[in-house]
Amino acid sequence: MTTPDNLSPDLGETPYRPKPERPIGSVFADLADDLGKLFRLELALLRLELTEKAHRLSRGLTAVAIAGFLALSAWLVLLAAAVLGLSTILRPWLAALSVGVAALFIAGVLFFLGKRWLDAQKLVPRRTLNTLRENGVWIKNRVS
Repeated sequence: MTTPDNLSPDLGETPYRPKPERPIGSVFADLADDLGKLFRLELALLRLELTEKAHRLSRGLTAVAIAGFLALSAWLVLLAAAVLGLSTILRPWLAALSVGVAALFIAGVLFFLGKRWLDAQKLVPRRTLNTLRENGVWIKNRVS
């Protein structure tokens, strides 16, 4: 009886058979089909993800809008409370006028401050533009 050598296949294993060679045209056709499938799957994933993000954005905007409405309502109640509180000292119409004038004054100051902060000239990223110009000059000098 002979001992089995390491090179002979086991009875349970099938011997290695190389795949038959395919024409290059067939390989490229399969590659094109696979790339098309991959592209369609990526588009489907993008569509699904954008839909999910849109729903999240919708929920977030709804919550912010409701919060804004409630904050405005609370502000109006606080102004009414201020009028009622002042009406114990002043006549009611004078208390309402005082609170209204104070609220308009604060709103005007905030409006003009916001307008100044949003001036287009102050929003230009000057340092970045300057460094970009310097980099452009440096690249131009290096290429020349």
